[in-house]
Amino acid sequence: MTRKSAGVPFALGRRIRKRRQSLSMTLQDLSTACGVSVSHISQVERDNAVPTLGTLADIAAALDVSLDYFVATPRQSDSVTRAAERPRFSIAESSIVYEQIGAEFPGHELTSFVMNVPPDFRSEVVQHAGEELIFVLEGEIMLVVDDEQFQLREGDSIHYLGQHPHSWSNPGAGMARLLWTGKMLNPLTPSAYVPRRHVAAASQGSKASVTPSGVTEKPAG
Repeated sequence: MTRKSAGVPFALGRRIRKRRQSLSMTLQDLSTACGVSVSHISQVERDNAVPTLGTLADIAAALDVSLDYFVATPRQSDSVTRAAERPRFSIAESSIVYEQIGAEFPGHELTSFVMNVPPDFRSEVVQHAGEELIFVLEGEIMLVVDDEQFQLREGDSIHYLGQHPHSWSNPGAGMARLLWTGKMLNPLTPSAYVPRRHVAAASQGSKASVTPSGVTEKPAG
């Protein structure tokens, strides 16, 4: 076991632990995925041991991030997105187009997207750990939380805990544009760039698509 030495980032262990917990992985899950013993990972997370570069690479791969995620110091400029250059993507066969506005820097807890929701979109009722905040930039949506219905138009917002059953739809004739921000405590938060391999393995055979709110999309109709 390599002991902590001068020059090693103090936050390394905490970054590994925070990333593991954000994916709802136990120490045993991570150990199985990367082939490193539970005891050694525990020591590393508590900053009582420093992994070799090879071991850290194995841990990073199991957590679906690059090595730089743990050892590089992020620049603030890397978290800036420009309106005309913002990455756009969709999930599976989703009709929603997402715009990436959040950054995947070490230790981050919030996930944010601009969501472009077409008319007649309708989600299923879901609940999950964490919380969500939705601000309507354009158009309107109908949101139901704990069987209470809210019609939100441009400039309106709502903040709620994901543990409450919720669903939403776009009843309007035009596209709804939303700012979605959430803190998710389960592995359902997607990233435009980071695949969730352990999630895919856990749900092998499922064809459901997951939105930032943990919503499994249901085709309108």
